[in-house]
Amino acid sequence: MKMKMPSQKRIYRDLDSAVISGVCAGVARHLEVDPIWVRVGAATALIFMPAIAVVSYFAAVMLLPRAV
Repeated sequence: MKMKMPSQKRIYRDLDSAVISGVCAGVARHLEVDPIWVRVGAATALIFMPAIAVVSYFAAVMLLPRAV
């Protein structure tokens, strides 16, 4: 009996639902939630810890591939 490996979901930048660069939309698609919730979380992080939020966002823009 051959066991089937679960497929891995990858995070991509979703340019179809993008507001700026698609990071929040891609994370929302990966987590299967509405993009507005991820955007609210990103805005909250930007208010309370701006340096970490900005660095994390730009790192995600550079590291996450575009959705095909």
